[in-house]
Amino acid sequence: MDVRKFEGDLKDLRRRNQGLGVAVSGLTLALIVALVVILKIAGTERTVVVPPVIDKSFWVTSERASKDYLNQMAAYVAYLILDVDPATIDWKKDALLNWVQPSEHGAMKSRQELEADRLRKMNGATFFRPQQLVPNEEKQSVVVQGRLRTTVNGQETNNETKSYLVEFDYSGGRAHLKTFKEIVRDPNTPALAAAAARR
Repeated sequence: MDVRKFEGDLKDLRRRNQGLGVAVSGLTLALIVALVVILKIAGTERTVVVPPVIDKSFWVTSERASKDYLNQMAAYVAYLILDVDPATIDWKKDALLNWVQPSEHGAMKSRQELEADRLRKMNGATFFRPQQLVPNEEKQSVVVQGRLRTTVNGQETNNETKSYLVEFDYSGGRAHLKTFKEIVRDPNTPALAAAAARR
């Protein structure tokens, strides 16, 4: 028996075993990292949703929505609030309240009921046509700019460009209207985007 050859083979086997140990440790670590990443992704899965009237597809997570979704929702909310007459304001109010954040439900209901009474008393109507939408995906808000036309007894009394801030609280896979308010534009601010950035 060649002792030197035996010792050389033994050292070679030990080196191979050490290499295999390092490889197994690396694979175990990679498996743990992959498991952590998979668990993290599973909690923030994006779902692609196609609206009933296909305008644009968009994504949503459990806590956020894409700017395309925000734009479509803001335009819809503006339609429900600003494009009204005595015959449509009641059903639009009911449709709107389905989207309002629970903490704001009472205030929005009162606001729309007061507006309904005002429109009926003066036989008025408002018509809103969005012209520009500036979404802020980080804040889940949109600034909507458009022409608001007001009529009383069928006669136009006002026709001007107005801007509105629409804020959403997106949670549990559903958007809730948090804020809808007019933005008083500063004549020194040239761009609507600048107004959106300040909000």
